[in-house]
Amino acid sequence: MSSEKFETALKKLETIVEDLESGQLPLDETLKRYENGIKLASYCSSVLAAAEKKIAVLSKNTDGTFDLTDVELEEEAEDKKGKKKK
Repeated sequence: MSSEKFETALKKLETIVEDLESGQLPLDETLKRYENGIKLASYCSSVLAAAEKKIAVLSKNTDGTFDLTDVELEEEAEDKKGKKKK
């Protein structure tokens, strides 16, 4: 599933949800689709989490210039500040 594109996985997940909500599937097929849906949801969630870590935040400096800072680096800085205050 890791080679699958996020958009493709999300579309499959949406289809599974529609099928499950219809209530027209036999129990064994419902369970199979539910299991597959859980795997797809987990995959989509991990792709989104990885993308969030790559997002850069534009921050303004005191001199009026802008810098790009990785979100992950900002989170680490905030964690360090929080640990120092304790």
